[in-house]
Amino acid sequence: MSIAENIAQVRANMAEACRQAGRAPEEVTLVGASKMNDAQACRDAIAAGIDALGENRVQEMTSKLAEHAYDGAPLHFIGHLQRNKVKQVVGKVALIQSVGSTELLDEIEKVAAARDLVQDILLEVNIGREEAKSGFAPEEVFAAAEHALACPHVRVQGLMTIPPADADRETNMRYFQEVRALYVDINAKLFHNELKCLSMGMSADYADAIACGATMVRVGTAIFGKRNYNI
Repeated sequence: MSIAENIAQVRANMAEACRQAGRAPEEVTLVGASKMNDAQACRDAIAAGIDALGENRVQEMTSKLAEHAYDGAPLHFIGHLQRNKVKQVVGKVALIQSVGSTELLDEIEKVAAARDLVQDILLEVNIGREEAKSGFAPEEVFAAAEHALACPHVRVQGLMTIPPADADRETNMRYFQEVRALYVDINAKLFHNELKCLSMGMSADYADAIACGATMVRVGTAIFGKRNYNI
């Protein structure tokens, strides 16, 4: 199937998940996770009406920016971001979804201030408390949001999470529900219920994420096909 056909199928699945949850399909943004796909694949996804594209790797993102791969759609950074690469991302993307430490927050604030802009971000929640994964532990999210509010050149738009890859479906949904509860809490207590973005769910579980309240899903394989990690 073509990228356009895959997007149409994902959209249909999203609409059904929304219907079952009593939600409107327009409430959920579809981000195409375009890691290891070339500029033409990104253009094809944009032509097919993808809401946004998301990249995991700074070098790949920079290369495809030079090829105008993302023209016509917002670009998000969705992978682990090292502090020494923040300068290559701030101001180049509409949203940094993976802000998982106060040190990274401070670096984004520093670079954004120097460029006289405000960078939209999501706070990443390490809901499975995985040692090898970045992100704030659930009990750290509220303080992280308060820290971000003190950064005038950073604007929190919501939360993002990636549950452990080995979690079964029931556990996965529990994780989604826990992150949504965190989102609702900080939204009410710190952001006057103005946050709109709860990014969770990927190719294998985006329907479940929508059922649990996701307003944004990040879909790669189901749109672009299996990645070739040997190239």
